[in-house]
Amino acid sequence: MPPTPLHLAAGTLTLRPWSPEDSAGLAELFQDEAMRRWVSAAVHDEASAARWVTAQQRGWETGDRFAFAVQETGVPGSAPRLVGHAVLKYAARDSGSAEVGYWTAAPARGRGVAHRALTALTDWAFEAFTREGLTRLELVHRVGNAASCRVAEKAGFALTGVLPAAPPAFPLDGHVHERHAPTAA
Repeated sequence: MPPTPLHLAAGTLTLRPWSPEDSAGLAELFQDEAMRRWVSAAVHDEASAARWVTAQQRGWETGDRFAFAVQETGVPGSAPRLVGHAVLKYAARDSGSAEVGYWTAAPARGRGVAHRALTALTDWAFEAFTREGLTRLELVHRVGNAASCRVAEKAGFALTGVLPAAPPAFPLDGHVHERHAPTAA
């Protein structure tokens, strides 16, 4: 299991585990209509944001979900600010496969934040878990989310199929992308 706290660097971004201090900022990010449209998290106010953060911390404790707050930290003259989320879901250790996901806040969209965060997460996942047998990462997003398709492909995830809707949890079809662990030279 990876050490905590773990911080990953991706240019001007830092990926770090979520903390209770992030709740107010997280609630503010979810005021964005696009966040509520594409992200399934039930964040409506600071109290629900705090519950969500606690759930992310629980994943680190159990070792099956590694959720990172994506924070813009390396911008001269600017205070660090939350700009997104990246997660590795790795519950079925014996499968050789795990799932990654991400979202970006409104001020971060269109600036390469999602791509950089996803790439950092992917590189870390393969480095941290290849010895345990991780060979494949899967990324699923809703079919209508063209921006997520572009991010996935830019980060080296090939589109491999369509996952049929499974209401109520997944009411729409999803695109399935995958990336395989680099092979040793």
